Amino acid sequence: MNTKSHALVFLAALCSAFALTGCGPKKEEATTAPSTTEAPAVSREVPSEGRAVELTANDAMKFSETEIRAKAGEALAVTLKNVGTMPKMSMGHNWVLVEAGVDLNVFVSDASTSAKTDFVPAAHKNQIIAATKLLGPGESDTVRFYAPTKPGRYIYLCTFPGHFQVGMKGILVVE
Repeated sequence: MNTKSHALVFLAALCSAFALTGCGPKKEEATTAPSTTEAPAVSREVPSEGRAVELTANDAMKFSETEIRAKAGEALAVTLKNVGTMPKMSMGHNWVLVEAGVDLNVFVSDASTSAKTDFVPAAHKNQIIAATKLLGPGESDTVRFYAPTKPGRYIYLCTFPGHFQVGMKGILVVE
């Protein structure tokens, strides 16, 4: 081999070494990375009890109630039951309550690409007041939370792709 060939082989080996050292997670990232199979945790105080509110969701992509009234700061326990019959992968339902003023188009768009977190977008966790898990037929979930202390109208919605767009939403009216 001539000197030029040795230089090319050395350069190729050097490039490969640099490329390989940049691959893969760092050890501290691998051990501290959050799980991507659960809905993002909402860092809010959770009451042990609350006024029970029961809602159903169905294959027609509707909630049984489109308005919930609460007092400012009231403890609530919202239970969602999926009374539909279609499989979770094609007609799952959840209940997500968001802060006032959230850009719902952006929120829903980001939710549609968040299948690993039950279509609850982790990038918007600061805008989420409460959320149930994604439910299949016959399943139910209860979420406990305090209503916002600021009176107003807060949107709740199903974030499964397409459901909000066809009207699967409601309003929590805080008085």
